Amino acid sequence: MKRLLVRFLVLWVYLWGCIWYDKKYLKGKNFNKSHFSCGWGWIIKYWFPQKVLGYARDIPFPVPRGVKFSNIKGIHFHPDDMASMQSHGCYFQAINGNLNIGKGTKIAVNCGFITANHDLNDLEKNAEGKDINIGEKCWIGMNSVILPGVTLGNHTIVGAGSIVTKSFPEGNCIIVGNPARKIKDL
Repeated sequence: MKRLLVRFLVLWVYLWGCIWYDKKYLKGKNFNKSHFSCGWGWIIKYWFPQKVLGYARDIPFPVPRGVKFSNIKGIHFHPDDMASMQSHGCYFQAINGNLNIGKGTKIAVNCGFITANHDLNDLEKNAEGKDINIGEKCWIGMNSVILPGVTLGNHTIVGAGSIVTKSFPEGNCIIVGNPARKIKDL
């Protein structure tokens, strides 16, 4: 009886979520239909502030108030990694460029992903954007910033507080500092 009640609740939350969010994000490991996984809790918890109060209304998946997105159409990630989009204080920007985050990548709190800075001659305008490409199974440490045009290969670990200004496409390494530099191969 309890299992039947849980499945009914999950089905109800899924149908409710399909009304307000894009179905392509309501799948994967965070949205298990056989039990009440964390994704269903995100829908219940974030629906009201997001869709009724209007905070991040245009975002097609549940997000908390402490996460900022610019140009959501340029941000690409695997639905299994929805938990990384829940990291408070993060800023995901895809202005004039794309932000591509590989499957299995973990993102800590207060990280920034910036595809375009301000034009130095006219601060009211954005400079030309450049794509950011993060490989699979990377780890982006707390308070890190990834700047325009950066590519990180698979299994790259970015130390907390790092400012990544150049690419490390070979991956399998640890990078730290400001500006970030490789300190160790994995």
